[in-house]
Amino acid sequence: MGRPALLRIDGRAVHCEVRGEGAPALFLHGNPDTSRLWSGVVGSLQSRFRCIAPDLPGFGRSEIDLDRFDFSLDGMAAWVEAVVTACGVPEPVNLAVHDFGGVYGLAWAVKHPQRVRSIAITNTLFQADYKWHFWARIWRTAGLGELSMTTFGVPVLGRALARLSIRAGSRKLSLAQIDRMFDEFTPSTRAMVLRLYRATDPQRFAGWEEAMLEVTARVPSLVLWGDHDPYIPKRYAERFGARTVVHLADCGHWVPSEEPAVASGELLQLFGAVSQ
Repeated sequence: MGRPALLRIDGRAVHCEVRGEGAPALFLHGNPDTSRLWSGVVGSLQSRFRCIAPDLPGFGRSEIDLDRFDFSLDGMAAWVEAVVTACGVPEPVNLAVHDFGGVYGLAWAVKHPQRVRSIAITNTLFQADYKWHFWARIWRTAGLGELSMTTFGVPVLGRALARLSIRAGSRKLSLAQIDRMFDEFTPSTRAMVLRLYRATDPQRFAGWEEAMLEVTARVPSLVLWGDHDPYIPKRYAERFGARTVVHLADCGHWVPSEEPAVASGELLQLFGAVSQ
């Protein structure tokens, strides 16, 4: 029913979890996560859908050449298209995105609207007027960003800092979940995070945001938003043009990990409605 796949994209290995059979559903995680963010959701949906969850470039077990990767929105869209193509998916896809996975996925949806069957969005951004949160401002600052990543690399101190900062973004994640995220925040991932944040100015979404709204107006779309999110204010939930917006007052930034049963139920309803 499922297997991990090792794809080759632009000469680099991409780890991808592929589970189940049926209409395709693509799950894109953010920072500092891997495809494991979606494991609880995929576990619930794989009986009805072919669930595809890659590790983004430079995260988890996916490789990246920082000097060659195209960090533009066009480049991110091209990477997602390469994943979908490598997985042999010819038909439209149900898309679920979170955090920076939303930047990748929504850019892809703008470039390939005919490839999108439905869209589920949780705690991400695609708006030109967004102002970066505290950690993003640090990571975008030369010198200060490198210092912060060096601190995260000190085992005891880094783990304590990760627990403190991630717990601020979610009251519901367990210490085991946070520690797993920290363990996957490797030196190569930390280098990727600096490049990713420094390459992504919100002003780049100008024009793309309007095109994204055309896509969400055309296909069934859902926003599932954790309101206790210190990184992206809850007012942005209403900015994606989704037909349905669900606010979870007790959840923070990581809804798929915090409430996998709730997220699974909402996605099952959305994906199932368009796959019948």
